[in-house]
Amino acid sequence: MTETPRPRPHLTLPAVEAIARTAHANQTDKAGRPYTEHLAAVAEGVRARGGDEDQIAAAWLHDAVEDDALSEQWLEDAALSHRTKTVVHALTKRPGEPPEAYAARILATPGALLVKEADLAHNADPTRLAALDEATRKRLTEKYARMRALLGLSGD
Repeated sequence: MTETPRPRPHLTLPAVEAIARTAHANQTDKAGRPYTEHLAAVAEGVRARGGDEDQIAAAWLHDAVEDDALSEQWLEDAALSHRTKTVVHALTKRPGEPPEAYAARILATPGALLVKEADLAHNADPTRLAALDEATRKRLTEKYARMRALLGLSGD
C-alpha cells in the first residue's frame, strides 16, 4: 500500500519574515534606509488593517520577486499558501506594465488590495518622503496618489 504524501506545512510568519529580511538585507530605499524597514512597516500596516496571516506573509514578500531578491521559482516552490503566492504575484509589477493593468490585477486578486494599501501608506508617509530631494518627493507623491486613485482608495 502506498502512502499519500502529506502536504508540507506552510512557513510560519517568523520564518517568512526571516527569509524576507535575508533576501533584502543588502537593499536600501530611496532615502538610504534599510529596505527591511519598509517590509516591516507594510507587514504591520496589513496587521493593523485586519489582514490575515496570508496577507501578512505577502506583505513581507511583496517586493521580493520584483526586486530580484527571490526568484519566481523560489516563490512557486516555497511552502506558502496558494493565496499568499497569488497576492505576491498580483503585487509584482511587470517590466513596462501600465499602472492601469497593474491596478486591475490587484483589484481582481482577493486579498491584494489590503497589502497594496499598506504599501502605499508607508511609501507616502510624509516623514519618509521628507528625506528625499524635492523632485523625487514630488514625483513619488504624484505616482502614489495616481495609484491610490486607480485602486479606488481614499486618502490614508
